[in-house]
Amino acid sequence: MKDNWKLVLITLLLACFVFSHTVNAQKSYTLQEAIQTAKANNPGLKTDRFNIDIAQTDIITAKLFSNPFLENEQYYLPNPKNFVPGTDLFSSQNIQMLVKHMQPIPIAGQRKNKIKLSQANVNVELYKYYELERNIFSEVANKWLDVWMAQKQLEIIQKAKNNVDSLVLINQNRFKNQVITQTDLHRTELLSKQLNIQLKAASLNVKNKLSELKFLLGVEGDIEINQSDDFLYLAVQEIDSLIQFSLKNRSDIQLTNLLIEANNINIKLQKSLAVPGPQVGFVLSPQNGITYFGPSFSLYVPLFDRNQGEIKKSYLQKQQAEAQLLTLKLQMQTEVSVAYANYRLQQQSLENFNVLLQQSQIILDNVKYAYMKGGTSIIDFLEAQRSWIETQQQFYEAMYAYKQSYIQLLYATGLINQLAL
Repeated sequence: MKDNWKLVLITLLLACFVFSHTVNAQKSYTLQEAIQTAKANNPGLKTDRFNIDIAQTDIITAKLFSNPFLENEQYYLPNPKNFVPGTDLFSSQNIQMLVKHMQPIPIAGQRKNKIKLSQANVNVELYKYYELERNIFSEVANKWLDVWMAQKQLEIIQKAKNNVDSLVLINQNRFKNQVITQTDLHRTELLSKQLNIQLKAASLNVKNKLSELKFLLGVEGDIEINQSDDFLYLAVQEIDSLIQFSLKNRSDIQLTNLLIEANNINIKLQKSLAVPGPQVGFVLSPQNGITYFGPSFSLYVPLFDRNQGEIKKSYLQKQQAEAQLLTLKLQMQTEVSVAYANYRLQQQSLENFNVLLQQSQIILDNVKYAYMKGGTSIIDFLEAQRSWIETQQQFYEAMYAYKQSYIQLLYATGLINQLAL
């Protein structure tokens, strides 16, 4: 008997140990922690980081000098009657040979321009990555907010179900005592069953949203969000300050400025490549036993190909980037203005809901109390319960819209990247 108790005690201790570790393994994320985690682990960002390293290899290539050319030619006398008397085919007196060594020489700043362009392209790839971060962070923030909203919906349904379930138990006793009709009992039981169906759907919705968030974070194991996090980390400035900040800091605008800079360097490079590069070296030529040695020089004649197409293309690419920059600036101003106006509107709308929440709770409590005392019908209680649920849902929908407008404002201004720091 004593051994059985020991076994039970050990089993309970092991169960508590496993449960405590399971609970501790579930990571809770604030919005900022979610964005910081995505910055380090998001699968898309991990893949895109390679583009920066790939672009840096072009700098190595640009710094390399061209390899030398080595040429060897040998000529033999095919007819023995032409041999020098007393010699054979492989005698040096019957062989002429040409050994040429040539080294291409970069001129007109060709090598320097290649290095500068490869360095500029690294910066372009870096800001392409920052722009991808801005979009990923926005997606993570909105998904975090979706989880928050799904959990609030679950809480509303759970509270309503608990309230109705308590009434079901009371009405079952009241029906037994013939205080209420069977119709009243069935109505409360029906509402409880309906809420139970909604509760299961809401629970599945929370689980699915968490799975989608977990993928964006690039983490393993169970996660949850910190619902107490209001995540209003950054103070919202006035519209003019936000637009000026966006002009200087938004990643897509900075990226386009860097593209223009890279195109300017590319124009210089393409012009320098139009200048024919010489090749210099030496020639060693043993001929019939006599050795000749001297310098060698070659230069192609730019009669037809003067790199006209690439030069024109480089100018057009610059003009395209400049046009894109103007479009982006107009787009940015529109996005920031719309996001700012929506943020202020949602902020004002949310302030009006506090009174409505209190009123709906008071009405539900009063109607439930009156119904329990026989002062009103089940229909009034069901209507009050429905109104309470709608008011709760409208409140959290307003809160969701407010927080979503805040995220959109951070995204439009580029401030969202600061949350990952």
